[in-house]
Amino acid sequence: MRLVIAWLLAWGLLAHDASCAAGAAPLPAPAPASAAASAPAAGRPVVLARVDGAIGPATADHLRRALALAARRKAQLVVLQIDTPGGLDASMRRVIKDVLASPVPVAGWVAPDGARAASAGTYLLYASHVAAMAPATNLGAATPVSIGLGGARPERPPAASSSPSAPAGHPPDDAMTAKQVADAAAYIRSLAQLRGRNPEWAERAVREAVSLPAAEALALKVVDLVAADLPDLLRQLDGRTVTAGGVAQRLSTAGAPVETFEADWRSRLLAVITEPSLALILMLVGIYGLLFEFSNPGFVLPGVVGGICLLLGLFALQMLPVNYAGLALILLGIALLVAEAFLPTFGVVGIGGIVAFAFGAVLLYDTDAPGYGVPRALIAVLTLASAAFLLLVGGMAAKARRRPLVHGAQSMVGASGELLEYAGGRGWALVHGEPWKVRGDAPLRPGTRVRVVANDGSTLDVVADGRDSLPGGG
Repeated sequence: MRLVIAWLLAWGLLAHDASCAAGAAPLPAPAPASAAASAPAAGRPVVLARVDGAIGPATADHLRRALALAARRKAQLVVLQIDTPGGLDASMRRVIKDVLASPVPVAGWVAPDGARAASAGTYLLYASHVAAMAPATNLGAATPVSIGLGGARPERPPAASSSPSAPAGHPPDDAMTAKQVADAAAYIRSLAQLRGRNPEWAERAVREAVSLPAAEALALKVVDLVAADLPDLLRQLDGRTVTAGGVAQRLSTAGAPVETFEADWRSRLLAVITEPSLALILMLVGIYGLLFEFSNPGFVLPGVVGGICLLLGLFALQMLPVNYAGLALILLGIALLVAEAFLPTFGVVGIGGIVAFAFGAVLLYDTDAPGYGVPRALIAVLTLASAAFLLLVGGMAAKARRRPLVHGAQSMVGASGELLEYAGGRGWALVHGEPWKVRGDAPLRPGTRVRVVANDGSTLDVVADGRDSLPGGG
């Protein structure tokens, strides 16, 4: 039953992802100005959605549905409670596009005390119609990181700046890093200008990876207000006019009912399987299960579990920033480890497979975003486990090939039996419980124990069994 449920969950997620990719569930279009003006804000709910942890595909899906629900319920405000170390660039941009297109005003609020809006969280806070922070929180460190083993490093602080849009600083290490930093700086600066917040500090957060606590962020006009808790936030927002979807809306949030949009089973499952380490493990378990089933047909369970895990792993990988060179190295490493079990290479192919698998696992994810790396210790454990498992399965298959035949005509050679009838060099004998036509050169009598020395397909060549001590004995 659990396997059936897992299959249904997998196919449901695949169908959901395809519908989102095709634009099947866009955010509702902004209401006309007259309709928005006629709907009183008093009594309309406030929707609370949480951004907790790294921003990834699951977060983007959750917030998209939260904004769509708020539009359907005609909520007057969506509060995004943010506590994140950062996340994937693609997922962050998807969330920001939904926030910018939302007909319902969005308030980004870094909370509770001790939370942070680092990296991608800073961009999301700048994109929100209202930016707020709780005491003892911070934001910043928005330098983009990507590819592999190092990631982009922040520039040195600029000595002088002739233009606020192009501060002079130490040039980045390479052209790719320069392009990434310039693109990110322009992006966050455009969001700051859209919302009327401090664009110079926003650009410094990208180029120099600087951070700010809540009080200093308010003083520098990086955020709009500091609120200790949600009632305090709603009280300070009461009476404020915010433009969303091209419509100016006056908020009446003091005492407004709050509806919390919790993550459902789909969002939770998506968050679990898109965790990079688990996605890698699912893919490997799927490959190993199918390999075990093909090597030992008839077990069924390894093939079923392997198929489910492989589908879930591939679904997760297509939502993550995968480096296809790393994926190819993993598959090459597995192929070499399988070949080592069948080829007399004295370990050369096997060592190559272990090395290819390890490098592939290191390079698999094309990002250094917080929360989206694979621990080196896990890579070492998976590499050794892969080598041990595949050599074990290959060894079992090799032993099975070397076993003597126990079925078919060739398995008759060397078998012993009892002569049933014999005349003129031909007769019948009972071998392996079955009557066989036999022939022989020596004179034999019925009841004699015989041994098969050859088989031409339909007739067995037999001789008297040397272990038969009594001629003609039964």
